[in-house]
Amino acid sequence: MTTIDQMKNRLARIHPISIDIFDDSASHAGHAGVKETGGGHYELSIVSDAFSGKSTIQRHRIIYECLSDLMPGAIHALSIHAFAPEE
Repeated sequence: MTTIDQMKNRLARIHPISIDIFDDSASHAGHAGVKETGGGHYELSIVSDAFSGKSTIQRHRIIYECLSDLMPGAIHALSIHAFAPEE
């Protein structure tokens, strides 16, 4: 199972309406820290009802809770764009 598949499986618990994960690791080859953790760089765009009425920090915390066991191992860096359906 790929890291993206693992991420999608863990994020399924917040019932995303849409989810897009892009592996940007190739453009960070040789970046400090990647060699030590073996983790990749990912960009996440996600829409979920779980984010309604939540601040950006609260949304990120929800995502980090879902993905905590993959960080900092499989995931070295994560760019997050989290939206509620009404946004």
